[in-house]
Amino acid sequence: MMKAEQVKVRLIERCEVAPPPDSLPPTTLPLTFFDIPWFFCHPIKRIFFYDFPHPTHHFLQTELPVLKHSLSLTLQHFFPFAANLIAPPQRHLSHIHYLPGYSLSLTVADSTADFTLLTSDSPQDVQNWHPLIPTLSPPRVEHDGTLVFPLMAIQITVLPNSGFAISLTFNHLAGDGKSLHHFVKFWASLCKARGDVAKASLETPLSLPSHERDKVKDPKGFKLVYFQELEHSDSKRMEFAGIVQDFSTDKLRLTFTLSREQVEKVKKWVTNTCGALHISTFVVTCSLVWVCMIRLEVSKGNCIAQKNYDDELCYLLFLADCREFSEFSLPSTYFGNCIAICTVAMKRSELMAENGIIGVATAIEREVRDVKSNAWRNGENLMSDMRELGKPDKSVLIVAGSPKFAVYETDFGWDKPKKTEAAHIESSGSISLSECRDGKGGIEVGLTLERDGVLGGELLPAHAVHGAALAAHGGGIPGLARRRRRQETRRDDRRIQDENSSYNSA
Repeated sequence: MMKAEQVKVRLIERCEVAPPPDSLPPTTLPLTFFDIPWFFCHPIKRIFFYDFPHPTHHFLQTELPVLKHSLSLTLQHFFPFAANLIAPPQRHLSHIHYLPGYSLSLTVADSTADFTLLTSDSPQDVQNWHPLIPTLSPPRVEHDGTLVFPLMAIQITVLPNSGFAISLTFNHLAGDGKSLHHFVKFWASLCKARGDVAKASLETPLSLPSHERDKVKDPKGFKLVYFQELEHSDSKRMEFAGIVQDFSTDKLRLTFTLSREQVEKVKKWVTNTCGALHISTFVVTCSLVWVCMIRLEVSKGNCIAQKNYDDELCYLLFLADCREFSEFSLPSTYFGNCIAICTVAMKRSELMAENGIIGVATAIEREVRDVKSNAWRNGENLMSDMRELGKPDKSVLIVAGSPKFAVYETDFGWDKPKKTEAAHIESSGSISLSECRDGKGGIEVGLTLERDGVLGGELLPAHAVHGAALAAHGGGIPGLARRRRRQETRRDDRRIQDENSSYNSA
């Protein structure tokens, strides 16, 4: 079923959940230079689906109180998610502020939506999940123009006699993906132990987050540079909006899986072709998906007649955790942002080449090596680069999530999730990566495509993987050269039409 379901959502409760009384003093956390680029980011959304074959009233009586209590205990340690971002007109004074009594918004609802459809990997309308995901309240504006932003909202939606969903929406300035999943797993462990901290610690070691932001080194003064860059007019336009802003609702969400065997075949092919490179599962996956997404973009044919179309640069953005890099040496439990933004730029013609995956994999692998040796080598240009990539004519693909987050190990007491996904990818020009639920070493790739792109199924990444596996046996990528010739023919036809038009007008 592809089209959006006509479902009813019933609001049961909207409340505030705070850390336990008198458990925390007033606290202010400064922003570090790692945080400031995330002024250019829309809210991040993550959803977890769990099996729960019981009616709503059973959930409300037996499970909801435990979820609330364990969330409160968790916020005692992960208090920034209950705090506010304070953003004065002088952005360099921005900080995270917590006072006793601060809280986050929790919404409880139930829905008539089809749990089987919602958790399916098959294409479904992106709007199916919208009623299950909370919206962060807009910022409060103080008399002096200071903006006060809540940093997280949570919604729990029961799908009676089938399951339930836990979805989180948060501001990336509060922390990165590793910080988010540290928080969620801590909450899940306490919930599974029914709020018994001692029992939870015995079953799963609970590592506490580190909030020591004074340990973040900034010898090159990037923090000041980045705050100055926020004063640029284009920066004002992009604040809290995201690099890629795509608000189309005529999209389908789908998930496909690359098995360990498929990935290993392509890794072997790429490695044998490139020489002695270490090609990781991450590199192979990103290469396959990026090439396939560019093929989809080109197949629409809207810009083929555009001058220098083949020579235009396309961009892939992915994130690298810097906590353990020698230049920072932060604890793995550091809470906040500690990620480098990695960029790979390639000409469209290189991506569309018959064995373009080889060149793409080589370029991504090189960027991975470079960031490990010097994560912030181009740090002074980061904000201006983000502004440039935020222009509407840029082809940008962002990689969200990571198999290292082990999202399918998030067990609140109802076993591993039936499905979990980065829900914001529909409006951010992103794909999401996670480990496979079956634990067999494969990769799940979540993406959203225009409806007509899905209907042209021969261009989906799953087919590209099959083609790449065949190429490992010397056959090249099936169909790509043929499609390339068709595109060149269309381009030549348009050029001839333009020349005839010019001749006739003369």
